[in-house]
Amino acid sequence: ATQQPLSPWLEGAQLTHHLNLIAVFAINKINQDPELLPNITLGFRIYESFFSARKTYESSFTLLSTRNGMIPNYNCDTQDKLSAVIGGLGSETSLQMATILGIYKIPQVRAISYGSFHAMLSDKFQFPSVYRMLPNEEPQSLGLVRLMQHFRWTWVGLIASDDDSGEKFVQTLKPMLIRNSICVAFTERAPHVPSPSMVHVFREQTSKLHSSISQTKAEVIVVYGDTDSLLGFKLFLHTNYQTALTPIGKVWITTAQWDFTSYIALNRWTLKPFHGALSFAVHTKEVPGFRDFLRTLNPYQPQGDIFIQRFWHTVFNCSIPYAGLTIKGGRNCSGKEELESLPGSDFEMKMSGQSYSIYNGVYAVAHALHALYSSKSKKEATGKGHLLELQNIQPWEVTLHPFLKNVRFNNSAGDKLYFDENGESSAGYNILNWIVFPNDSFVRVEVGHMDPRAPVGQEFTINERAIVWNMPRSVCTESCHPGYFRTVREEEPLCCYNCAPCPEGTISNQTDADHCNKCPEDRYPNRDQDKCIPKIMDFLSYEEPLGFILASFALLFSLLTALVLGMFIKHRDTPIVRANNRELSYVLLFSLLLCFLCSLVFIGRPGRVTCLLRQTAFGVIFSVSVSSVLAKTITVVLAFKATKPGASMRKWLGRRLASSIVVSCSLIQVGICAVWLGTTPPFPDLDMKSEAGHILVQCNEGSNIAFYCVLGYMGFLAIVSFTVAFLARKLPDTFNEAKFITFSMLVFCSVWVSFIPTYLSTKGKYMVAVEIFSILAASAGLLGCIFIPKCYIIVLRPELNTREQLVMKSKSGTQEL
Repeated sequence: ATQQPLSPWLEGAQLTHHLNLIAVFAINKINQDPELLPNITLGFRIYESFFSARKTYESSFTLLSTRNGMIPNYNCDTQDKLSAVIGGLGSETSLQMATILGIYKIPQVRAISYGSFHAMLSDKFQFPSVYRMLPNEEPQSLGLVRLMQHFRWTWVGLIASDDDSGEKFVQTLKPMLIRNSICVAFTERAPHVPSPSMVHVFREQTSKLHSSISQTKAEVIVVYGDTDSLLGFKLFLHTNYQTALTPIGKVWITTAQWDFTSYIALNRWTLKPFHGALSFAVHTKEVPGFRDFLRTLNPYQPQGDIFIQRFWHTVFNCSIPYAGLTIKGGRNCSGKEELESLPGSDFEMKMSGQSYSIYNGVYAVAHALHALYSSKSKKEATGKGHLLELQNIQPWEVTLHPFLKNVRFNNSAGDKLYFDENGESSAGYNILNWIVFPNDSFVRVEVGHMDPRAPVGQEFTINERAIVWNMPRSVCTESCHPGYFRTVREEEPLCCYNCAPCPEGTISNQTDADHCNKCPEDRYPNRDQDKCIPKIMDFLSYEEPLGFILASFALLFSLLTALVLGMFIKHRDTPIVRANNRELSYVLLFSLLLCFLCSLVFIGRPGRVTCLLRQTAFGVIFSVSVSSVLAKTITVVLAFKATKPGASMRKWLGRRLASSIVVSCSLIQVGICAVWLGTTPPFPDLDMKSEAGHILVQCNEGSNIAFYCVLGYMGFLAIVSFTVAFLARKLPDTFNEAKFITFSMLVFCSVWVSFIPTYLSTKGKYMVAVEIFSILAASAGLLGCIFIPKCYIIVLRPELNTREQLVMKSKSGTQEL
């Protein structure tokens, strides 16, 4: 069978004139397309509901009746085959249409809603024939949250329509806001347009609404509702603006459900309160050819457009006499007036989100019909075993459902369109910025979008620089700066808080921190406590004054000791050197030289080797020194005892006794140090907690017990030496070093007794400095008290350094005793 030209009627309802033109433009393009529905012409009829439930029901019944009259259940037209219904600017009218059309269960009837977001229409069980050229509301709610997060708005107001959709919106959005630390300052319902008997209720509602808006700190207010349900709110804004009562400094965020320009031209309502507002709108693109189509419109060539003449008469304020549209004393319309010259409040030359939805809805039906008529098997399309002529197809014989459900196509603007499993469009939302001029003309600038199909993390985008407004600071409390954290106010929302400085040792490096954090161990807070800075590595170095001075003294005393040792070696055969046990003097001087030099090991950054050598070398060398002093003292005592007639002590005199004392006493200290190094040896350590801002680079002694054992043993040797020397202090001067040893041991013990509490009370490099000072002071005390008097005689009083002088003094001393 050959296909004959067929005119299935594509019906439209409830459109403003701009929306009417979109439908006409789309249908004309389809009819001119040789590839889409070839040999088939689409027709249409437009019905106006006047936003009235009664008129909506009437129009819906008319669609299902004969063309020349409304007779329910009776349609005798043979050419006017109803394929789909496009309509529903408001939620209520969409529900009313879907209810009526669903009763008849005519499978070819599809209610494609372009303006209703009502969640009930997504119920495919209750409304199986409804397809919506609108995206799901959930991405819009998520976009609102992302918008507030981007601009750090944490204190916002909500105004929702006083219906089920408004209630659902509030119940959906509020938990999302709370989860993202955004608080709702107030929630109000939009007032309804008052009837004469309900004016007092409207006044009460608007008074309460005005109070909430004007008294809140929230500078951002979200408005939700469709065009019908927010008429009362728009009237409230217009009235308050005219009486100078509109709150200043508020930024309105509107949802895609509300096209608040729909009644501007008709009612001359002002748009000035919406300057700087942001609105979500159904995604739209510029459609090629639409502007050219608008430029061809002419009221004197209506081409079946019954609205064009009244529209032209209204917006251009001119007369069309033959249509009965005149203005007293006014000019006649020339037909050459340009729509582009009209302000946006009267007419827009580009498609809005709703216009774009109508355009795509018409094309969706056309592509579904094309798929139906292009079926190779008429049996598959009709479910019958014989072929049918397309012009004779009856509504109950064929279903458009599977074709409309699976329709996928790219429109002329380049967008890919299809319906999801809920019969909703896959498109996203554009974010528009409203710029209103003093003459109430306006432009809507796209500044962002919310696309649920975008990759994760890229769904929401906003071009902040493109927005024209005074950017609000919609917060309950000014943000807590870095270095502070938020503290909750009792019985107030979480967004209202106090700011408290971070506790010592903690920082917060972000605005509105919930708590302060400790820095890593190697860092510490700066003065403002808003960032962590590296700690200073602290140890006693040669570069700093204290280390340089101590090292200089160590080298000076070492040089002095070396000079004394050289002097003793040079005058080794003189009586004063020989009389004071020459070998022990050499050992003592050499050990003192090493004592001064070992203090240098304490200066500089501690390493593994230096930590092992510090205390052990110090302990062993000092033990040799003190052991030498002890040997000297014992030798003096034995030497005096041996000079008495018949004394048995003579056999103990000699090098063997002195060497035995030095070696045995030193080996005990060596044993202690060996055990220490073998069990818990010292090691380099970093102390990050003792001093704020510093890392103390130090040697960990490994075992404090071992360290104090080393000190304790040296103290024991010193006390023994002091005791023996003190008892021998009255021996003859010639042989007697006991007085000098007594005083030197007194100095030695005083230094180390004062060392312990001072050492324990200091940290870091000052602890090291205390130990170096103690080493230098104790060593200098031994050097000065024992050897300086002898050097004085050798250098300055050589006449006293003779054998005769020594023998004379020895005899006189013996007689005195």
